[in-house]
Amino acid sequence: MTFRTLLTITGPNQGEGDLKLAASLCEQIDAHLSVLVLELAAPPSGGEYAVVLSPAWLEERQADLKRLKKRISEVVAFVSQADVSADLSDDYPDTAWADEIIGRRARYADLAILGPDLLASHILKDKVIEGVLFSSGRPLLLVPEGSRPTLKPKRVLVAWDARLESSRALRESLDLLIGAEEVHIAIIDPVEDEYHHGAEPGADAAAFLARHGVKVTVDRLPSSNHSVADVLRRHAVDTAADLMVMGAYGHSRLRERIFGGVTKSMLENPSLPILMAR
Repeated sequence: MTFRTLLTITGPNQGEGDLKLAASLCEQIDAHLSVLVLELAAPPSGGEYAVVLSPAWLEERQADLKRLKKRISEVVAFVSQADVSADLSDDYPDTAWADEIIGRRARYADLAILGPDLLASHILKDKVIEGVLFSSGRPLLLVPEGSRPTLKPKRVLVAWDARLESSRALRESLDLLIGAEEVHIAIIDPVEDEYHHGAEPGADAAAFLARHGVKVTVDRLPSSNHSVADVLRRHAVDTAADLMVMGAYGHSRLRERIFGGVTKSMLENPSLPILMAR
């Protein structure tokens, strides 16, 4: 799909790095920048009735709101100088419900950006990942420190396993794939039957992309006792990929988000920009 609105999330303890990253990506593709400024509210101690009785907790909330106001002012100053159209919203949710707030906001963007600053902020990072992937229906772009992100990649590696999430990631990234010089579909230990990859693993996905004008190659790779995540990282290096595209696998259990092994590994240690969709 075409990305017309990019969302980035920032908090009081972050600098301008992720904002500059998101703005530069918007400039690349002439997109609108949407910024959500969040401060996570500290939970009260002793239950809901203790809120009225705890001056320390009330003081902490006032300090939180003061930091949030300061951060909003900083972001307003940044976007006023940026060479892109932009909007700003803010919220002060309880930590337990922050992912829902983020998810609702992300529904009005085409792509959410999770940059190096946010990746280093563990609680807010987790809430952004959960909110975007579980509550918005939108893709997420992970950008690790030291990488060179672009929304006009020349070489893209698609991690393909023929499941719904993988198919959704393929569809969400289609415009990027069409514009790329090389697209490699990587299939690890493919199973050749009608319930998995078919008689020729990767052929159907390659044909779908080729009909859209994508220059695609299918790479069937053995894991050879290595983890799937490590095989994908290695193949990204071998193909000089600018971007990896993959499905995000996981489920919810009593408000806990549980990710699959490969997804969890990539979220914890991305080696290049990764576009994920679920």
